[in-house]
Amino acid sequence: MAGILDGIDQRTNLAGQNRLELLLFRLHSRQRFGINVFKVQEVIRCPQLTQLPGAHPAVCGIANLRGKTISIIDLSMAIGNPPLGDNKERYIILAEYNRRVQGFLVGSVDRIINMTWGEIMPPPKGTGKNSYMTAVTQVDKELVEIIDVEKVLKELVGGSEMVSAGVIDEALRSEASRVLVVDDSSVARNQVKRVLDQLGVETMLCNDGGEALQQLKHWLDEGKDVEKYLSLVISDVEMPRMDGYTLTSEIRKHPKLANLYVILHTSLSGVFNESMIKRVGADKFLAKYEPDELAEMVQQQIKEHRAVQAAVA
Repeated sequence: MAGILDGIDQRTNLAGQNRLELLLFRLHSRQRFGINVFKVQEVIRCPQLTQLPGAHPAVCGIANLRGKTISIIDLSMAIGNPPLGDNKERYIILAEYNRRVQGFLVGSVDRIINMTWGEIMPPPKGTGKNSYMTAVTQVDKELVEIIDVEKVLKELVGGSEMVSAGVIDEALRSEASRVLVVDDSSVARNQVKRVLDQLGVETMLCNDGGEALQQLKHWLDEGKDVEKYLSLVISDVEMPRMDGYTLTSEIRKHPKLANLYVILHTSLSGVFNESMIKRVGADKFLAKYEPDELAEMVQQQIKEHRAVQAAVA
């Protein structure tokens, strides 16, 4: 796997071009799965694992890597399939999600492919709520499933979705504020919504950048002053059809949307993001998932948005 993740600068330049690179891997069978290369730090042979008493059954152990203790999740078990077993013949994908490094045990690693987000499609209609598939694509005329890692980690690791009482500014409830939330993961989308609900904020939800841009233009067609109507947009980065970087670029290019405040809210908490948000013109980057930090950032922008609207009234 040496060299598989070289070329970081080239990958950073994909921001705003609606492109991504997928690392393809397999679990048991010929079925291939994909993960965004930006999430991946390293791919290694599975080292010796230490069992963790009382851990979730899908956590197959912990490993000491680069001086850090990292839990290793059997990704096959995590999505409801049989365990991979025989760890010595398996690989670990080390990836950064929500400010922590996580190891995923997989059967084998294939290669990296460069694609457009337009080639990444939502799951087929009829896919149940219990599915771990967040998107699909085709490679070599074969289906590639993209796993909803947000859902996997929420079920295995959990975490609070409550905003601390001292963080909530009750004075902001005096008038309505609206936020557009864009995320293809239903788990991540609803996590953000639950935080905003606690703040008394009205939330509109979209599944991807294309749907969000369509909604914004629909409001314009209705005669709404969208820059006044919305306090801000919170968008994921990784989404089928149109990613968050491209959505931000499209917003900045539109004369009646250009001043919208955009937070890119993503589990891609690696070193690439600060340069990416500057490249596409987003206002803030927030790595998932800290309810208090999200609440503070949203409330601050609501205050600033109200002050601007009062000044021009």
